[in-house]
Amino acid sequence: MKLFEKTVEKNYVYEGRIINVRKDKAEHPDGTPCTREVVEHNGGVCVAPLTDNGELIFVRQFRYPYGEVVLELPAGKLEKGEDDGDAGMRELEEETGHIAREYHKLGVFYPTPGYCGEVIHLYAAWKLVETEAHPDEGEFLEVEKIQLEEAVDMVMRGEIPDGKTQTLIMRVAEMKRRGIIDGGAE
Repeated sequence: MKLFEKTVEKNYVYEGRIINVRKDKAEHPDGTPCTREVVEHNGGVCVAPLTDNGELIFVRQFRYPYGEVVLELPAGKLEKGEDDGDAGMRELEEETGHIAREYHKLGVFYPTPGYCGEVIHLYAAWKLVETEAHPDEGEFLEVEKIQLEEAVDMVMRGEIPDGKTQTLIMRVAEMKRRGIIDGGAE
């Protein structure tokens, strides 16, 4: 059976600075009509910076939708047409005050595929050089370093609820286990 749904008509109900919202008319694979609510988002990037000492560099920041401070790996929105690798390195320096001499794309992450088209590009970064953090205006965060093994344990204990951060922690741990990255040591 074909699984593809056909878009019949796109109807924008909200157009904002970060997201657009549509209520589309579509057809199921068997041709029956349906309605689909879609959030459009330019996408984002998330970086797992691994220090020479085997620590990941995290940020803590207040996330308004949840009403709490969340521990995350550095991340940010993509500007229209921006290269995701460039965006990742920009976010790394802005949020943590580090640049990476080595980084590798680890794929993409779909945070909410049921209704949102956001795609988050995932990167591992190592061989870090300290510079100076310069967060965006209105961006307030604290930087924290946590050993990779402890971060894996935190994921397993349910202490890191952010999906992109969980995914990257586990991927970087597996890359290190396989010898693909060596924890940043030269």
